[in-house]
Amino acid sequence: MKQHQQNADKIARFLDSHRLVKQVCYPGLKEFSGNKIASHQMDGFGGMLSFELNLPINKIEKFLQNLDIICLAVSLGDAETLIEVPARMTHRNYEEEKLQKMGITDNLLRISAGLEECEDLIEDLARALDNV
Repeated sequence: MKQHQQNADKIARFLDSHRLVKQVCYPGLKEFSGNKIASHQMDGFGGMLSFELNLPINKIEKFLQNLDIICLAVSLGDAETLIEVPARMTHRNYEEEKLQKMGITDNLLRISAGLEECEDLIEDLARALDNV
C-alpha cells in the first residue's frame, strides 16, 4: 500500500505541473479542496487520482494509445498501473446531465497507481503527453 500511495502522489505532482493538464484531483495535493479533511482522516492519501486534460477527445485517444506501461482498463484494482476514461467506460450508460452533475467530462481520466518504478510511469505519461 505504501508503494501504491507513493506512486500516486508522485504521479499527481507530475500531472499537476504539466501544461496539458487542466486539473488534478488527489487528496494529497495541498490545492485539492479536500486536502485538509483528508489529512485529518487518513493515514496516507491512497493510490487513486483523476485528472482533466486540456485536449480534444481525439488527442486524448492518441494520448492513451501512446502509453506503453500504463494499461487502459475498466478495472482499477491491480498491482499494475491502470488508466480509464470514466465517461466512455465505467460511466458510459449515464445520461449527459448526470455526468455533468458528477463532474465527469470526456476529458477526465482516472489512474490507479500500481507498484512499478514511479520514474518509469512518469516517463510513460510524459512521452504520451508530448506525442499528442
